[in-house]
Amino acid sequence: MRNLKIKEILEVTKGELIQGDLELECKNFSKDTRTIQKGDTYLAIKGEKFDGNLFWKQALENGADCVIVSEIPKDKESLKNYKNKTIIKVKNTLEALYEIAKLKRSFYQIPVIAITGSVGKTSTKDIIANVVSKKYKTLKTIGNNNNNIGLPFTILKLQDEEAMVLEMGMNHFGEIRLLTNIAKPDICVITNIGTSHIGNLGSRENILKAKLEILEGNEKATVVINKDNDLLHKWQEENKNEKTIMTYGIQEHSDMNAKEIKLKNDSSDFVCELENKKVNITVPVGGEHFILNALCAVSVGKILKIEPEKIVEGIEGFELTKKRMDITELANGIKIINDAYNASLESMQASLNYLAEFKNNRKIAVLGDMLELGEYTKELHEKVGEAVVQSKIDILFCAGEKAKYIEEQAKAKGMAKENVYWLENKEKMVDKIKEVAKANDIILLKASNGMRFFEIAEELQKGF
Repeated sequence: MRNLKIKEILEVTKGELIQGDLELECKNFSKDTRTIQKGDTYLAIKGEKFDGNLFWKQALENGADCVIVSEIPKDKESLKNYKNKTIIKVKNTLEALYEIAKLKRSFYQIPVIAITGSVGKTSTKDIIANVVSKKYKTLKTIGNNNNNIGLPFTILKLQDEEAMVLEMGMNHFGEIRLLTNIAKPDICVITNIGTSHIGNLGSRENILKAKLEILEGNEKATVVINKDNDLLHKWQEENKNEKTIMTYGIQEHSDMNAKEIKLKNDSSDFVCELENKKVNITVPVGGEHFILNALCAVSVGKILKIEPEKIVEGIEGFELTKKRMDITELANGIKIINDAYNASLESMQASLNYLAEFKNNRKIAVLGDMLELGEYTKELHEKVGEAVVQSKIDILFCAGEKAKYIEEQAKAKGMAKENVYWLENKEKMVDKIKEVAKANDIILLKASNGMRFFEIAEELQKGF
């Protein structure tokens, strides 16, 4: 364990010590005065709509030993009330956060696994972390704290951990470059290249370029990719002699393949080869895409020389982050699948394919807008409508301006009009679902997080 000293923070941030102790050690960092603990260091993050500099006094009064701010009161008299506290002024607290996290990372010679991709980052992170934790005490990204604030704050939590598993998200070029240069990963995972944020980046090829920025943090990192993905497959073929690459897949011949696959409603079984032996693995979540996530975790486990039985134990015991394939069964046998955290064409297709596996139940899909698709909005929503029909979904509910394209395409592809509903708001959606649903139905909720479909799930979970 290695804590940061004030004098080290001043050096990397080029900050000014307004008052305080150069030898003070900073163990825990926080940006939220509401949850700050005694002895914490408060970093005053300033955003477009929120200025943490306004709350430095509250941070100190709530127990912080140190505050790092970009603005301090001109009236120096107000500082006298906190003469036993440490106050640092920096030019930009966000830039300071990056530099402090880089310094913290430099103290730890531990395996760091970074995960990005268009779909499945969080669930893949969860399953990898569970496998890695069978050998190492592991720090992982909590929830979706995968951006320029969440990732460095995760790194600043490092204490006595022996490995770190970090998720990296992005909307634009340059964002993963920033994250990877803070994290310096030893293993870089790319789950797939799809259409998420294509409105910002313009093409899937550009999305690939943005995701490949993950490699810039460590040119010697081992790369783990899903070879079933067309663009990653092509990239691997073009770079296999220049990079250390490990592949996994179901369809394509890979370093780690799943065989003898048995899909069930709430789990999946498959066989893969580890140390020249066939290993049977059960994934405790249904859907073929979770087999790919598990294969990725097996690959990472193999790279880290984790024993096969421990890899299996990690996969079979992992739990998903909330709002991702959360399944609730009500008293009348109705099952609600809350997968409403985020949505893209690929994740919509995967969720619909999973819903289709419930052969003995009536299947209801509740779908909403996919965001940040730009000029591809109409085309990609229409493809979701086609997927609804191909998956033989019985009843379709849609809400959102863009989801109109899903509704229209589903009808155009032959879905009976009386089984397709478009509702203008969530309240009417809940009422109509309760009116239409019957005992033992399976209800899937899927939309971009901005649509707040998790609120529909919460209302439905109260009962019919």
